[in-house]
Amino acid sequence: MRLGLHTSTAGSLAAAALEAWGVGANTFQIFSASPRMWRASPPAKADCAELARLRDAHDLTPLIIHDNYLINLASFDEAIRAKSIAAFRGEIERALLIGAEYLVFHPGAAKGHAAKDAIRAVAEGLRDAAHGLSSPRLRLLIENTAGQGSALGSKLEELAEIALQAQPCVDFEIGFCLDTCHSLAAGYDVASPAGWTVFAGTVEQVLGWRRIPVIHANDSKGPLGSRLDRHENIGAGHIGDEGFRRILTDPRLETKAFILETPVEQEGDDRRNLEKLKELCQKRRTSQTNSK
Repeated sequence: MRLGLHTSTAGSLAAAALEAWGVGANTFQIFSASPRMWRASPPAKADCAELARLRDAHDLTPLIIHDNYLINLASFDEAIRAKSIAAFRGEIERALLIGAEYLVFHPGAAKGHAAKDAIRAVAEGLRDAAHGLSSPRLRLLIENTAGQGSALGSKLEELAEIALQAQPCVDFEIGFCLDTCHSLAAGYDVASPAGWTVFAGTVEQVLGWRRIPVIHANDSKGPLGSRLDRHENIGAGHIGDEGFRRILTDPRLETKAFILETPVEQEGDDRRNLEKLKELCQKRRTSQTNSK
């Protein structure tokens, strides 16, 4: 199991790796450029080389890139769609230069259109953005959403349909990233014992756990079904310590990379959240040992 967090690339890519290593992570996530600007420059070769050196030296793997918040491949507005396709192509190109294993992206928002039409738009947008690009190392991961407004992806079936339509059109393997806060907010009970059993079985049936290498580990400020995308510190929200212990205990998730995207309200919050995940993992190992 890999435990890490989203780190800042302010200054350099290497700074993000050092931040992750400094708090005791062995995996991390970054933005490859500003998440709130359309334009972005490619990373410097020297910065990419130093990042690779640090990752190798400190066993920081996998590296996950999260895409730009402005991108909406589901949009039917011609200007926004063109910008989104160009920006996502830039995301893929930078991910390849940086050497990331995964590029996580949100499906986008339908905004007045039927979900089936928006899903087709996302698949076609991925096709256009990835045209002529390929790599066996980089995987594109569709992230589930909390269900706010017209956002796609709060239903697992929507994620599966996007992947089904897009996979034949791109030369990258398409998988999924599950966010625990988004799942709870969208109405999937990941907090209770019975709820997790049902959810984990549904995930296996609809998506397949083997296609989910990354988990965004976030507690939820909003209750079950609230559709609020409000992340909370681990154990302080509606999933709670026992909910996360149960998630971390599930053997189907043993090889996943868990990435924290929790609030930083006080100095040291990132380290405390990471230590909490490690503590819950330790409880798992202890209980398994005692049961033998």
